[in-house]
Amino acid sequence: MICLIAAVSKNNQIGLHNQMPWHIPEDLAYFREVTSGHTVIMGRKTFESIGKPLPHRTNMVLTTNPNFSAEGVVVLHSLNEALELCKTTTEAVFVIGGGEIYKAFLPFAEYLYITLIDEVVEGDTCFPDYQKDFQLIKSTCSKSQTSTGHYFFFTLWKRIGH
Repeated sequence: MICLIAAVSKNNQIGLHNQMPWHIPEDLAYFREVTSGHTVIMGRKTFESIGKPLPHRTNMVLTTNPNFSAEGVVVLHSLNEALELCKTTTEAVFVIGGGEIYKAFLPFAEYLYITLIDEVVEGDTCFPDYQKDFQLIKSTCSKSQTSTGHYFFFTLWKRIGH
């Protein structure tokens, strides 16, 4: 089962200069809680922005660079290769970015774990449009303010028809 997990602003931004445009400890803790013990798939730029494999997860990096290698990760060179690996498990596989990787996997995703950041931010990477194909099945009761002053909702979306 393929799941996408992302923090997304009101104007659909997820990144600026290969970094998240905010720092929200509560969202990072949520991400860690949801993805720990699972496989995560990310693009090379996302991996390089993190700088190392995420602990307590099987880390897979999707790249078109045939010379890319990194210790502690499984390197994948095509979407089809990644999708075939996803078919070999009944466990959730979490796609964690970046923008192009989200776009590639969205048609195959069953669930979206979206932290909605209640503000408009400057960005150069956006999350693909998903609301016509997914329905909201869970949301935090009310928006919360983070320790850094941001307001957010944790939401869970399920593909319509699944």
